Amino acid sequence: MEAGRSRAQPLNRRAALTAIAVLLAAAVMFSPRAVRKMRDFEVYWTASTRALDAAPLYRADDAHFQFKYLPAFAIVSSPLALMPLKTAKTFWFLLSVALLPALLLNSILLLPARRRAPTWIVAALVIVMAKFYGHELILGQVNLLFGLLVALAILSIRRNMDAVAGALLVAAVVVKPYGVLFLPWIFLTRGFRPLASVAIGALCVLAAPLGLYGAAGTVTLHRDWWATVTGSTPANLTNPDNVSLAAMFSRMTGGAEVAPLLATAAAVILLALACFVVVRGRGIQGRESLEGALLLTLVPLLSPQGWDYVFLVATPAIALVVNYDDRLPAWLRAAAWASMLTVGLSLFDVLGRERYAAFMSWSVITFCFLVVIAALVTLRVRRAA
Repeated sequence: MEAGRSRAQPLNRRAALTAIAVLLAAAVMFSPRAVRKMRDFEVYWTASTRALDAAPLYRADDAHFQFKYLPAFAIVSSPLALMPLKTAKTFWFLLSVALLPALLLNSILLLPARRRAPTWIVAALVIVMAKFYGHELILGQVNLLFGLLVALAILSIRRNMDAVAGALLVAAVVVKPYGVLFLPWIFLTRGFRPLASVAIGALCVLAAPLGLYGAAGTVTLHRDWWATVTGSTPANLTNPDNVSLAAMFSRMTGGAEVAPLLATAAAVILLALACFVVVRGRGIQGRESLEGALLLTLVPLLSPQGWDYVFLVATPAIALVVNYDDRLPAWLRAAAWASMLTVGLSLFDVLGRERYAAFMSWSVITFCFLVVIAALVTLRVRRAA
């Protein structure tokens, strides 16, 4: 059965607006506590301040809190540096809280056909992903923005707005460089129609620092960015909160030389599965939703610096599995739900420091999302979505 033939469940707009209002009210009350933290946001604010002064962005003496994003990110976010740090934190926290229901809503809109009530899907998303959402807000990260930009790009593709989709994906690359994973996909599925917007956007990204740093300084910035990203990766692989394939195999092998080979082989297999899913999707209505959700889920696994909370970008994938779980084999349906509940209920405050550290060092979260990926691939094999 094709995806588009299933009976859709209507969205309850009044309930959605009420939930959003409650969420924003809670955010306003909680923001003073959050603003005292948001350590990752301080990295962005510092980089933006340096950009306004045309100062070096990538500095070894920043240690663990080095800026690792593209130079264009510091340029685009430079208006934040015009605010005092506390004001900028408050602004970003409230904006991030507003992005959360937007991501949830768009994850439901991405479903080719709604087989479950939206309230049930949202409840499942909150149970499974709440700890990642909370961590994101406390750190002041930008993964909610990244996930929303990609979700909007997928919706734009489904509406044949290819130029808009290309521009949104380039914007996603500025927010998180691993957004480049989506550029081959959009050309594979849409041909050359998004080419102009992607090309123009890419040139703007590369040229963004020119006005402040000049041509030579811009080239130096991009070289420094690459050196920072590649140079800081090995130390992060030992962190138990790193859920990437590289970190998983590094921990499994005790840092043996074979670990990078195993991680590369696993990455190739996952990318091959993604290609299979795209090829298998020909003729399926709304095919882009599952393919985009799968690629979003791959992001934390393929990025050597994939921290656990980055899995919040898999929100559309969880929505798809919840919505279409009755189309899975019984054993995989049970495994998928067990994996999702394991993700959502494995809380630091419940397990305690030692048990949680052991849980993370065993890469349980990584294995759980591999099960989610298996469910997505199976849905495509069955042409359910």
